Amino acid sequence: MPNLMGKVAIVTGSTKGIGLAIVKRMVNEGASVVINSRSTSDVDAVAEQLGPAAVGMACDVSDPRACERLVDQTVDRFGRLDVLINNAGAGILKSVTEMSVEEWRQQIDVNLGGVFYLSKAAIPHLSATGDGFIINIGSLAGRNFFPGGTGYNASKAGLIGMTEAMMLDVRHDDVRVSIIMPGSVNTRFGGKDQSQERSWPLEADDCALAVMQLLEYPKDAHVSRVEMRPSQPHKS
Repeated sequence: MPNLMGKVAIVTGSTKGIGLAIVKRMVNEGASVVINSRSTSDVDAVAEQLGPAAVGMACDVSDPRACERLVDQTVDRFGRLDVLINNAGAGILKSVTEMSVEEWRQQIDVNLGGVFYLSKAAIPHLSATGDGFIINIGSLAGRNFFPGGTGYNASKAGLIGMTEAMMLDVRHDDVRVSIIMPGSVNTRFGGKDQSQERSWPLEADDCALAVMQLLEYPKDAHVSRVEMRPSQPHKS
């Protein structure tokens, strides 16, 4: 596992699921981590559970000004920013005929807008450390499309393109940019129930482990995309 002592990270959407699993691993390896969601009570509760290395900061990532404040408050608090994990996501699985304009915009604003706003605000600080890292949590839905995925598929496909273009933009500014694309994960995302009996999907901690493995690579090595699948998916 990487030695993250002295490192500072922001993990969006980190009060549950994949985001929370990432935070727990980063704290265990010595990082100071900003817990994020839209709810102040939720971020404070998780930060209290994880101890002094975790700080809760509420932010709606679809709001560009709020994203700028989140980055500024993090740097004011810790003096630096080393890692940004863009994990917050919205998934509304409806056909194009049933999806409202508001539901479409919510997915695009969170899944694409939030990544852009936070990355743009964070990059100068990440570059200043000499070895900054942005890791976007995407989905195999970005290239494996399905009925009812009009908004979700579109946003995750766009995230692949955004990530790889950003990687090319800042690779000579001491910032690496990667995307992790998991398949089915045993979380409550998309309205599905989390179950101990769902033995075949990936677990949130599997995705967190992939994050840690990316962070462990030396500065001159860059894994830009990680695709993850259950080893033995459910047979239909």
